[in-house]
Amino acid sequence: MSHLSNFQAALAQAGFDAAIISDKLNQRYLSGFAFDDGLVLVTKKQSYLITDFRYVEAAKAQATPEMTVLTPTGGQLLAVAGLLSDNVCKTVAVEEQALSYADFTRYTEILCDNFVKPGASGLLTELRLYKDTLELQTIARAQEITDAAFDHIVKWIQPNMTEIEVALELEFFMRRNGADALAFETIAVSGSNSSRPHGVPRRQKLEKGFLTMDFGAAVDGYCSDMTRTVVLGKADAEMKKLYNTVLTAQRAALNAAAEGVGLRALDTIARDIIDNAGYKGCFGHSLGHGVGMFIHENPRLSQGAPSDGVLRRGHVVTFEPGIYLEGKYGCRIEDMACIRPDGSFYDFTNSPKEMIELF
Repeated sequence: MSHLSNFQAALAQAGFDAAIISDKLNQRYLSGFAFDDGLVLVTKKQSYLITDFRYVEAAKAQATPEMTVLTPTGGQLLAVAGLLSDNVCKTVAVEEQALSYADFTRYTEILCDNFVKPGASGLLTELRLYKDTLELQTIARAQEITDAAFDHIVKWIQPNMTEIEVALELEFFMRRNGADALAFETIAVSGSNSSRPHGVPRRQKLEKGFLTMDFGAAVDGYCSDMTRTVVLGKADAEMKKLYNTVLTAQRAALNAAAEGVGLRALDTIARDIIDNAGYKGCFGHSLGHGVGMFIHENPRLSQGAPSDGVLRRGHVVTFEPGIYLEGKYGCRIEDMACIRPDGSFYDFTNSPKEMIELF
């Protein structure tokens, strides 16, 4: 079944006659077409991509055949109101996680003959949890580009470069080598700046010490996500201990991962290793998160995951423990892995993880 037909089935089961989709990533998930000005309307039997003249030719060529492309001359919501009437739809789901209060108010005013309710976001979030074979293949392509970028950057970096130059080179390499876009804003932080898990690359020369690079490519709308930390100069004993603690924690969690293993349990495995090594309180984020069209999706490998949450077939998740010493330095190592349709565990990431010392 397609994403669209799965969503139609979920809508019917939840008691909705239709759904209005406004988030551009969810629109692409359902329609197969990337655009950022319009709406997707899904009813029990019919589905519509509503946009304007700028996108109509491409939409007709690229959108899934089940999707009717429309370019209304009046307002898009007025067109939606007419289509809801034509399809005898009364109860309409909207994206509670994407719609502003102002837009929700406008929807209820224009669609006054319908019962507009939240619920579409939750249904789509649940569907996006489970990647099919084609989605996994696309994510693998994105990660291949990301791995190639790391291989390139460790050969390219020179001592007189800036953090922003490193970040830009990673981005240019991925775009030159097949990425449609970046999965997220690239992180390249060195020395004292590496103690910030989501630090911003600076326009100043690389500092000696750890250089943490967190980056990913997007291919056909699907993201990759990888972090590698290298050493600029020579690592002292404390840096080696910290790095090897992160690596041990990550490998332990990866080795324990399998279909049916608890989401909280995987986070605990990595966290206990870091805490017991003397770094309690220095691993402040979760072990990992889901990846798909959205760079941060469910499931979450964290203590906040549902108590009964486990890895299931189709899940794609990151494994990214880190240790951060405020004002000093930090280290994170991240792979992206999945449970394949046959139930086996697979790590998409092939970049080396042993400590690399440059210069």
